[in-house]
Amino acid sequence: MNRHSLFNIVAMTAIGLAALTGSAVGQETGEHKLITPQDVKWGPAPPSLPPGAQSAVLYGDPSKEGLFAFRLKVPQGYHVAPHTHPKPEIVTVLSGTARLGMGTTANHDKAQALPTGSFFALHPGTEHYFFADEDTILQINSTGPWGINYINPKDDPRTKTQ
Repeated sequence: MNRHSLFNIVAMTAIGLAALTGSAVGQETGEHKLITPQDVKWGPAPPSLPPGAQSAVLYGDPSKEGLFAFRLKVPQGYHVAPHTHPKPEIVTVLSGTARLGMGTTANHDKAQALPTGSFFALHPGTEHYFFADEDTILQINSTGPWGINYINPKDDPRTKTQ
């Protein structure tokens, strides 16, 4: 896997995590937006992501056309199975260590470790997967509407019965 592919995977993963509609802090109002870390309002991640994650929309609305920014907070050991996104994904690791892997089969040991401060950007349709080696916070920026398409439909949390 080359560096470009890894950056593409990480970016798409971040966009996938951006589909958070119920925990919006920032709304697109035409005004500038300032949010301090203590003002971030965490809520449940979208149902398209595995249970255990929290999210916060900082800007825009991932379900609508237009720019958005959201954060995803995941616990150590969190995993998102191989998937793609319909729009570009631009991701920054704000804390913790993310692992981004490319392709249709998840392999923790083949995924690249991305420590705090790392960045990646993925093109639409890039097949990738994600692991969190420790509690991790990602910021995902993209244009909506955001979506996530699992390579194996059985991996999609929306199809699993609780």
